[in-house]
Amino acid sequence: QVQLVESGGGLVQAGGSLRLSCTASGRTFSNYAMGWFHLAPGKEREFVASISWDGTKTYYTAFVKGRFTISRDNHRNTVYLEMSRLIPEDTGVYYCAAQSHAGGSHGSIWPSLYDYWGQGTQVTVSS
Repeated sequence: QVQLVESGGGLVQAGGSLRLSCTASGRTFSNYAMGWFHLAPGKEREFVASISWDGTKTYYTAFVKGRFTISRDNHRNTVYLEMSRLIPEDTGVYYCAAQSHAGGSHGSIWPSLYDYWGQGTQVTVSS
């Protein structure tokens, strides 16, 4: 079992930045690829970014590429999402998730392939 706890959300003006953190406990963090997902009001949960177990491979949805950066620190059991040039469409709840059996790849874009989820952290971007 892996427990994931997100933090770092909040209210920010358009054009601003936030850094989300997701800290894991339980099983060995480096066994998992990690992903971030976004749940916007009235929409389904969508993939944002993912990273391989060792941090060497990352993948982003086109909507955030160049604005968001995913990284991880396996010594701290933490994955990060650096968010910059935020826009109101980035508003929503952000979830981190852990995927086992990803091999050396970045995590999947499909939520159903993740094994563990955090409770989410709210990000609100005002215009």
